[in-house]
Amino acid sequence: MLSPLLPLLNSGRFPPLPPRFQQTRFQQRITQSGNLLEAWAQNPWRRLSLLLIVLLSGFVVGGGIGSITGALSLFDPLGALVCVLAIELAARLRRKLLSQPLKLRLQVLDMARMGLLYGLLLDGFKLL
Repeated sequence: MLSPLLPLLNSGRFPPLPPRFQQTRFQQRITQSGNLLEAWAQNPWRRLSLLLIVLLSGFVVGGGIGSITGALSLFDPLGALVCVLAIELAARLRRKLLSQPLKLRLQVLDMARMGLLYGLLLDGFKLL
């Protein structure tokens, strides 16, 4: 299987790669989804409801992670590490999103981060 490629590998020349992937309708929809969500959320009530849904979803995930790792009592350090890494990655991603003109992504990321942190803190206070 490698024998036809050996002359190319030895000469230092590789066949050219295609410049881009095929533009399918699914890929175009995924690419445009952020812009479509931003256009949908121009209405202040829609934006507020979307941010509230993301905040409560983060709260549920944070409470679930705290409850599950607390009940198993084997994965407490691992669960804490995953949560800290998720919050730190979100904080680093926030710096990159500050320069972009679409502010909805930044607000959604902040709400998810606050919901996760609030869910973890509330679950921690239940243990006291």
